[in-house]
Order: sequence, then structure tokens, then C-alpha cells
Amino acid sequence: MFPSDHDHDCFQSDDSPHEECGVFGASTPHGEGLGQLTFFGLFALQHRGQEAAGIAISDGSRVRVHKDSGLVSNVFTPASMTALTGYHAIGHTRYSTTGGNSLKNIQPFTVETMHGPLAVAHNGNLVNASALRDELLARGFGLTATSDTEVITLMLAAAGGRNWEDRIERTLPAWKGAFSLVCLVNDRVIAVRDPWGFRPMHVGRLPHGGHAVASETCALNTLGCVEIDEVKPGEIVTLQGAEMHRRQALTPAATPARCTFEFVYFSRPDSNWAGQNIHHVRQRLGEQLAIESGVDADVVIPVPDSSIPAAIGYSRQSTIPHNDGLIKNRYIGRTFIEPTQDLRDRGVALKFNALSENLRGKRVVMIDDSLVRGTTAGPLVKLLRDAGATEVHVRITCPPITDACHFGVDMGHDGDLMAARLNVDEIRELIGADSLHFLSLEGMMRAIAPENDGASTGYCNGCFTGHYPMPVDEAPPKLSFEGVLA
Repeated sequence: MFPSDHDHDCFQSDDSPHEECGVFGASTPHGEGLGQLTFFGLFALQHRGQEAAGIAISDGSRVRVHKDSGLVSNVFTPASMTALTGYHAIGHTRYSTTGGNSLKNIQPFTVETMHGPLAVAHNGNLVNASALRDELLARGFGLTATSDTEVITLMLAAAGGRNWEDRIERTLPAWKGAFSLVCLVNDRVIAVRDPWGFRPMHVGRLPHGGHAVASETCALNTLGCVEIDEVKPGEIVTLQGAEMHRRQALTPAATPARCTFEFVYFSRPDSNWAGQNIHHVRQRLGEQLAIESGVDADVVIPVPDSSIPAAIGYSRQSTIPHNDGLIKNRYIGRTFIEPTQDLRDRGVALKFNALSENLRGKRVVMIDDSLVRGTTAGPLVKLLRDAGATEVHVRITCPPITDACHFGVDMGHDGDLMAARLNVDEIRELIGADSLHFLSLEGMMRAIAPENDGASTGYCNGCFTGHYPMPVDEAPPKLSFEGVLA
């Protein structure tokens, strides 16, 4: 296993925002290899959460669960997989947003109810989770974790109704915020999506019978699914053996609120959402950057991996050659080996290495997807200069991030965000770049939703503008719920 209490993350300089999780569910009439199928579904969603993973599976009468800290490939060993047999399953990859990174917060959450076992996995964040938690405590419920997913699970367990779909439908109006859920009961999997459609969620038919649902289409494509369709905002989708049933439980919001950061950074480039391929969207982001921020340079390089399509687009639009300038150690992650202080001080240099032969004597345009806390950009600029770059021009494929996300993305709080404290020229000076340009909000939207002609209608841009699709409370610290249990 990969116990988080003992590992060491020596790369705290990673400036990327973190998605909180990926969810997966599947139901088949035959049950053949369902545990392995769920494993590979989660493996395809690993980029959405690297802290922990879990699978709950039902054989029709009993639910078995295996979950732990670590990557999917570490959590599920051949020995642990032998017990994961059944006809219906859900899975989860986690990065914590609400609730700390502890074993008690690893999903799926499971409870025994008067209607049988219930397991829940959740992608998103409820903005009213604290109030709902207080209500559960006042009603005498015992709480053991600090995640809003536990709140969701207990509310469903206590709900009235003839069946689980009815109980979910009766509970849905109480939840405010972003949620894409998969629920497992004895004889089926039930998927639910919030009426605003903050996070992507898709369902498809498995090639050998049954259906699967996942946060992203890349997971369904990996399993050979066909007839892939988006789970509609406010919809309940039931997967039961060979059958699939759909119910519009809540009226979709008049204006959707798709997270633009899914397109900029989170989603895998081979996924599709809202009729758009993520890779192609990112190429258009790069093209828009070149239109807005042309500069005389010799080479365009990406910060790998998520910025590669944008660098291709920038190069194509600007006619400046594209090449690799930074090589990423894709296996760096977390390690049991404590680095020396000298290595720790090197920070980004442990994660990236510069290709001097492609940089020496050249004016470089460095493309990155975002600049959040500013802990990575400066060291990368220095790395390029040390490798011989004569100029470094930094281009970011989204606007400055000035406000926290309340809907399931860990970007830090407003005070942590560099663009909330400094203007663009101050940031440029701090990171040591010759020039710095962020893509405008209108330019970003032209790339993400060309049909909108630069408007943000149908998308959530709260982290760039401070204007959210619904009222939100002051962002609580990640462990704010811990005090309730003290």
C-alpha cells in the first residue's frame, strides 16, 4: 500500500490547481471481470486525484469495499482484487477539497441502512455542507469523517421513499453546489448530476453487456464503450444489469455553469465535453494567446504535459517553431525517501529538466496553463535561463486566477493566489520573465465555446471574476469540519 501518514511529498512547489476526484460506476448482467473493469476505469481517471482510491462492489446481496491512500496501481494489488467480484460497482480517485487527506475521508463512503447497504462516491463540493452537517448532528447522527460526501451519504440513508431513486430525488433540492455522484446499492448503480452541470459526467454501453458511467469520456473509451452520452444536469441515471433508466429529477438550471478549468487544465486531452474535444480546445487557447500576445522569439515550448496542445496552437498561429524545452519526470510524485535539504531547495529542478540544446542562445516563449500561487513559474524561468535562454516570455492560457473556487477545485484561498495580490507587471518582475501575458477572459471563451463569441454564458468563471453562479459562503479552510468532531 501507499500509506499517506509516512510518505514524503518533496515537490510542494507544484503550482497546479488540483481536481478533487474522479468517479466511475458500472453494472453488468454477467459480472465477468467487473472488478478489473472498474480498476481500469479508475486508472483512466488517475489524473483527477492521486491521494487515494477506492472500489465498492456488490454481488446482489453483499457490498465489498477496498480503499486506501495512494495511486490506483498501488491501492489495488492482485490479492486485493480477488475479493472484488460482483455485478455492480463504483469507484473513486481522490484529491481532498472539503475534508482533510486522512484515511477516514477516502471514498466510497458506505453505510448500512434499513433498505440495505449504500455506497457513495462524489466529485464536486457542496457550498452548504457545513449547514447540512450541523443539521445532521442536531438530529442525532454520528459523524466520523470530515467530507461533504459523508453528509450526502447520511442524508440519503435517512431519506424516505419507495426506492433509492425516489430517496435521491427527494434529497437533491437540499444540496447546493457541484456534485456528480455514483451510488451503489445491492442490485444497481445510480448516477446523479447537479442541475448546474459544473463537472463532466458521461454514460456509455459496455461492449459485452451493461453500462458504465464516468467523470470523463476517456475512461469510457478505454473500456470500449459505445453510445456515449452526457448525464444531463439534474438527471438520475440507473444502471441495472443490461438495463439503463433515466429520470430528470431536477429542472436544469436556466444557465449551465460548466467549469472552464476542465477545458484549460483538468480533463484529459482525449476526453470530450459539451461537444468539444479537450485537446482541440487547448490548441485554440494557444492560438488565441498568439493573437493577443505576439512577441519576437525563436522557439515555443510547453510546460509539460497539459500545456503541450496550447504550445502547438501558439506555434501554428505565430509561425514560431515549436520544440521541447522542458522534460518532466513523470514518476516523481510522492516518495518514501526523504530528500536532502539541498535537493529540496532545488524544488522544480527535481521535477523538470531543461533541454539546453534546444534553448541555448534562443528567445523562448514558455506556455503554461495557469499561474496560481506562483511557486513554479519563477524556478522554471530560472531553469531556462541557466540552460542558455537569452529571453523568456511567459504566456498563460487563462486569465489571472484572483478568487477561490467553491465548487470542488483546490486553488487555495484568495490570499494564496498571486494574482489577487499583485498586478501582471509585479508578477512578471517576481518570476523574472522578460514579458508575461495572460489570455483574456473573452479570448479563453472564444477557444472553449466558439459559438458564444467570447461570452461566458453557460460556464463558471468564478475563479477569474469573483462572480459565482450561486451565492457562496466565505470559503472554509480545508479542515474546518474537524472541530465539530473534536
